[in-house]
Amino acid sequence: MTDAKEELATKVDIADWLSLRAHLERGGVIVVDPLLELAEVGAALAADEVQAVQRWLSTSLLSKPSLEQIQKWDADKGKIFNCLIISPYVLIQEPTPQNP
Repeated sequence: MTDAKEELATKVDIADWLSLRAHLERGGVIVVDPLLELAEVGAALAADEVQAVQRWLSTSLLSKPSLEQIQKWDADKGKIFNCLIISPYVLIQEPTPQNP
């Protein structure tokens, strides 16, 4: 999985909420908690690692966006996310503020 994770790490991109919202309509957006690495989650999904994904879902480290989150992001026109496409899903993660 390490090779896949390293390869996927190079594919992490930044996108604004407006661009990502289209994926929401078809149910493809998955919110990744900042405690997890996007590339690690992407590699687990790509490799069909059901146990890891179920564990993250059960602990809410992975989730569908809530109505509250969607409304908040809709109100923030410039909202950006780190994202990674693992078809048919788009993994999104709020960027963590950098320490000074």
